[in-house]
Amino acid sequence: MVGHFDHITLVVRDVEAAKRFFALLGFEHDRSVVISGEIFSTYMGVPGIEAEHVTLALAGAVPRAEVQLLAYLTPHPVPNPLIDDLRTVGFNHVCFAVDDLETELRRLRAAGIETRTDVLDFHGRKLVFLRGPEGITVELSERHAEQSSDQTFDDLHRAARRPS
Repeated sequence: MVGHFDHITLVVRDVEAAKRFFALLGFEHDRSVVISGEIFSTYMGVPGIEAEHVTLALAGAVPRAEVQLLAYLTPHPVPNPLIDDLRTVGFNHVCFAVDDLETELRRLRAAGIETRTDVLDFHGRKLVFLRGPEGITVELSERHAEQSSDQTFDDLHRAARRPS
């Protein structure tokens, strides 16, 4: 049985930009190593791998939560032209909980972070998508103190289909 979330690994071309983005969310640089050789090639399924592997840890998180950045030196990384199309099968987005979404948004926007969406109130949470490193989608979520919203996915779907 799974105990808790441990980490997510993102392939990036600009490690410093990704580190700056995640630092704004509270992640701190923990360590950097270069991975290479047959053991990593076999494990990752990437022949000839050589990559900078950077571990960022969320400050004060218990249990520990990490974002790991992988910057390929060889072979060259393969860009995903559909990374921002949330219909794409597979990875969609990663979501981090915050205490005060509006305060966080003001702080992040002042630092140049772009939002992909307006704030959505859904299932007792305020949610917003951010544009993250390499075009990944990062979501922030603030849970309401009380689940004041009984709005369901079906309610939102019906509202979206109503003529204006």
